[in-house]
Amino acid sequence: MASRPDIDDLELVVAVARCGSIGAAARSVRLSQPAASARLTRLERRVGLRLFQRDTTGARPTAAGAELARQAEHILGHLDRVFAAAQSADTARPIVVGTFASMAAALFPVLDALLPDAVVDQRVDHGDRLIEWVAEGTMDAALVAIAEQVELPRGTQSRSVGGDELVWFRPAGVAGPGAGRTPLRDREVVCYTYDMQGAPTRQRLTLLGATVRRGASVPTTVAMARRRGHLAVLPRSAVATDLRPGEVIDRLPFRTRLRLSLVTRRPGHPKLLAVLPRLRAELGLT
Repeated sequence: MASRPDIDDLELVVAVARCGSIGAAARSVRLSQPAASARLTRLERRVGLRLFQRDTTGARPTAAGAELARQAEHILGHLDRVFAAAQSADTARPIVVGTFASMAAALFPVLDALLPDAVVDQRVDHGDRLIEWVAEGTMDAALVAIAEQVELPRGTQSRSVGGDELVWFRPAGVAGPGAGRTPLRDREVVCYTYDMQGAPTRQRLTLLGATVRRGASVPTTVAMARRRGHLAVLPRSAVATDLRPGEVIDRLPFRTRLRLSLVTRRPGHPKLLAVLPRLRAELGLT
């Protein structure tokens, strides 16, 4: 079996096919005519076929020569682009970003708009798992609500993206809380929060007289409130931009502050850090 051709062999074959003579081809690849002729003869010997018909008028490719020239041009074209492709691959490496399920629908469309020249690889899981992936180096960043409530792994850091708060969500036609010390007496309230304040919040609602039901996610909680005509307690950022006609959000009778943070390894992906102020504004955070 013939061995693989050298790049110089391929360049010579392409040059001879293009120029129509060995002399002109030799000049284009910076060889003397005898050296080019000898290289072509050795290549034909290795292939076991005549590649060019040579006479005093020039050199014309045989069927085998024309095919080899076509293949050689294709291979050389790829070689010409190999460094650029490697550089492009490094530049275009996806930015791996994760968040929890209830934030995904808000976060990822915003990042897609803010980073039009980047590919964002989207991941969804619980906050503690996302932080672990960042620490392992398999994820560039995680937008979570528990960064201030857990001990971050060594080598990671947290940057505040913005503040949020829990609010009442009232579907159209649903009355707000009543008056007095138990304004939620005989009322069912669906509650969801994306940080670790869920249990204390439910306890405070119970003290106001509510029968509290726990929502599994923002969409689930909103759907339960709309279907059953109940009040709901949700993060403002999750519902403020997606209200239907007649729906309103109000402040709770007690203050709850939520904090969304971006957890990264040090020093953090520069493209993500550059869009943090705009991300805060787009998510409606303070």
